[in-house]
Amino acid sequence: MDDKILGLRTAIYLVSDLQAAKDWYSKAFDTTPYFDEPFYVGFNVGGYELGLMPDDKPASEKSAGVYTYWGVENIDKVFAKFLDMGAEAHENPQNVGGAVVVAAVKDPWGNVLGMIYNPEFKLP
Repeated sequence: MDDKILGLRTAIYLVSDLQAAKDWYSKAFDTTPYFDEPFYVGFNVGGYELGLMPDDKPASEKSAGVYTYWGVENIDKVFAKFLDMGAEAHENPQNVGGAVVVAAVKDPWGNVLGMIYNPEFKLP
């Protein structure tokens, strides 16, 4: 079927300082970009793309209307790491049913960066 949705491919975060964001996300996700141009920086995170694009809007104008949750093994440890790196707590780790725990921070550019521990979710 050529109209089948294949699943998530890319999450893009808009940032005012592309170089600083590239450094921050490299450290946060313990990886380096596979694509690095002045208009876009792309990381491969567990087979999914995390993209950074330049944006001049102040962080206060960004919406938290869409959350992207990155899978983690230890949500408390990753949440603390992001806070230590200068992120701001947006949603403290909380159980949302069963063994599933979610949390979110705002990166230094005001983007909501979610994380999820979900031992029930398996990739096809």
